[in-house]
Amino acid sequence: MNAKLQDIRDNPHRARNYAPLPVVLTRGEGAHLYDVDGRRYVDMMSAYSAVSHGHAHPRILAALTAQAQRLAVPSRAYFDDRLDAFLTELCALTGLDVALPMNTGAEAVETAIKAARRYGHRVRRLADPEILVAAGNFHGRTTTIIGFSSEDSYRDGFGPFAPGFRAVPFGDLAATEKAIGPNTVAIMVEPVQGEAGVIVPPKGWLAGLRKLCDARGLLLIVDEVQAGLGRTGAWFAFQHENVKPDGVMLGKALGGGVLPVSAFVGTRALMDMFTPGSHGSTFGGNTLAAAVALEALHVMRDEKLVERSRDLGEHMLSRLRAVDSPALRDVRGLGLWAGVEIDPFYATGREICERLCEKGVLSTVTHQQVVRLSPPLVIARADLDLALDRLEETLAEMVSRRTPRRAVG
Repeated sequence: MNAKLQDIRDNPHRARNYAPLPVVLTRGEGAHLYDVDGRRYVDMMSAYSAVSHGHAHPRILAALTAQAQRLAVPSRAYFDDRLDAFLTELCALTGLDVALPMNTGAEAVETAIKAARRYGHRVRRLADPEILVAAGNFHGRTTTIIGFSSEDSYRDGFGPFAPGFRAVPFGDLAATEKAIGPNTVAIMVEPVQGEAGVIVPPKGWLAGLRKLCDARGLLLIVDEVQAGLGRTGAWFAFQHENVKPDGVMLGKALGGGVLPVSAFVGTRALMDMFTPGSHGSTFGGNTLAAAVALEALHVMRDEKLVERSRDLGEHMLSRLRAVDSPALRDVRGLGLWAGVEIDPFYATGREICERLCEKGVLSTVTHQQVVRLSPPLVIARADLDLALDRLEETLAEMVSRRTPRRAVG
């Protein structure tokens, strides 16, 4: 362990809400990261899709610099000359009517919750509007959001929690229909559950939810903070089933890898629930964020990053599914996004990620046993193959160190 890493680990002022891998990063470029010793790594995480455009994209940095020198953060108490173009672009891409900008993904989700509840009160005349969510969901870390999480570690010690949410099995249309009650106003889901381990639902599930919502007069709200903006090989994951939601949350890649930018985009009927003073954010929709996010959308279009995600994703998933290793329990994914589930008899997900780090590949683990692979969409095929080679080597090493004595169920 180098001295820099030791100093950081021993820093008593660092809150212990993360357990980082043993690497100290100092620079990034494209699909590569560099540590304080100058060693280069292939980034197979892209900050949970926040760096889908790659690190230090020159066009995004140019937009950031130019706008910062003109006007960065005035106030939403005034108009500016950048925000409208960004909002118009978001609506054109999603096929929806109105966009409300925020900063983080969790804030976009909170905005969606407020819109759905007010819609329930004012349009549906419900006294206590209820939102159906999916078990295994991850929508953020606010106290409202973790209150309807099914993950104990997210909730432990942080209650009491807000009522008004009920969880149903992810991907189960029949269970969802059965759960609808007289106070249900909306169904809010991720089209692919990232934090749960890149769980892809059965084909037709999202389209089935749309039909169900239409039949029962409910809102369909889709969280695309991680799945959106090219990650699944489409601009938005809901497009894989030709579904148009009533509202969609976006974030992460929207900031081009340099700023936190998010938005809730919806139909006019839903977004008209907001009136002056009913919602806001000091930094949400600031001029600098709008300029950067607009350029991020243009870069994604001009460099065909959605198409790259689709093509490279097919290659990545094909290679992963061809790996013949008893240490590999399952491979799930869509686009340039995969969850590689490791048999705990051979290794933990953390052990795999630490060994990959030693080999010059950076990834992360979720739910103890699932290694997440979500590289920047700009990654070269050669770098992607290098990372997959290193993963296959690591799995072989984990198998070779153990002699199976029992079946792992």
